[in-house]
Amino acid sequence: MRLFDMTTIYEKLTKYDFNVVFISIIITIVGLFNIYSATNTASVTGTAGLFSHQLIFIAIGLVFMTFFIVIDYRRLGKSIYIAYAVNILLLLAVLAIGRSASGARRWLAFGPLSLQPSEFMKITGVLTLARYFSNDMNFDGYTLRDLLVPTAIIAIPAGLIVIEPDLGSGLLLMMVAFSIFLFVKVQWRSLVILALVGSISLPIIYNFVLKDYQRNRVLTFLDPARDPKGSGYNSIQSRIAVGSGQLIGKGHMKGTQTQLNFLPEHHTDFIYSVLAEEHGFIGSVFLVILYALLFISAIRVGSRAGDRLGALIAIGCTAVIFWHAFVNIGMVIGIMPVVGVTLPFMSYGGTSIIVNFTLIGLIQGIAIRRYMF
Repeated sequence: MRLFDMTTIYEKLTKYDFNVVFISIIITIVGLFNIYSATNTASVTGTAGLFSHQLIFIAIGLVFMTFFIVIDYRRLGKSIYIAYAVNILLLLAVLAIGRSASGARRWLAFGPLSLQPSEFMKITGVLTLARYFSNDMNFDGYTLRDLLVPTAIIAIPAGLIVIEPDLGSGLLLMMVAFSIFLFVKVQWRSLVILALVGSISLPIIYNFVLKDYQRNRVLTFLDPARDPKGSGYNSIQSRIAVGSGQLIGKGHMKGTQTQLNFLPEHHTDFIYSVLAEEHGFIGSVFLVILYALLFISAIRVGSRAGDRLGALIAIGCTAVIFWHAFVNIGMVIGIMPVVGVTLPFMSYGGTSIIVNFTLIGLIQGIAIRRYMF
């Protein structure tokens, strides 16, 4: 009798779908190459250690991912609501004692470490909505009245995030919630009313809610050339970098927009511009294909989940990654306004990479427990 039956081990391993883990790691490796190029430029000071920092963040993120793969998401129970309440308190703490940078309070400082609660709200918000809808099922379709509570669950933290101000993250949180609403069977009449209310509210929000610099971003999005050396600079330089890559790119660490520091925030918000300039259209499309495969694999996990809670968590986690990628890439190529939204697994940032791997861990944990009873 053999101690290890390799056939049995192989069957057990291949039974589980690890595509979301494999694809996210591949994207992360691509991101590391780009961060190395973006942070090793002679014209940029203070970025020499960012690559090594990113390696540490990735290691921590993998630990979080493993933890949420191992833990049974069905045992989270009431702790989801506790986590949500704690996250709300952290957002309030940001407004009171948060660290300011570039005119915004978005971080809580703990010595040399910084924590961005708005990033973690993307996880707790998804889990809270998933728990709510799994306990309150409406097979006839949700009406506007039925959506009051789940809308408040997301609107409260989204409002606190917008006040920081971080309009991009606040809107993204609402987009994730809307994605979940679509999958819980909301009545079409309710969706139409919501769309009409949203459309009517746009001019009111533009004139009375947005700050001057935010309104300026909208105008710059429509016409970047109106202020090429000011508010339109980022968008123009980003599109120059993307276009200069042409078909195959200029080569690793040979992008002039990046290496000469014309491209702003090239290790965070505009990391996709670095990829496009150095690896061209082929490299850019390759990354988009990887994201598409990740989304398809994650949605498939949701469609095969063993229960409603797992399905909603998988859809919500996928929506967070999808909207981040969609908004960031759209911003880089000029079809979306410039907002502070990172590219999942590609951009530099500790909180961002940890949150992304946590989302992958939740999705993978759901995939594994499809076969566990």
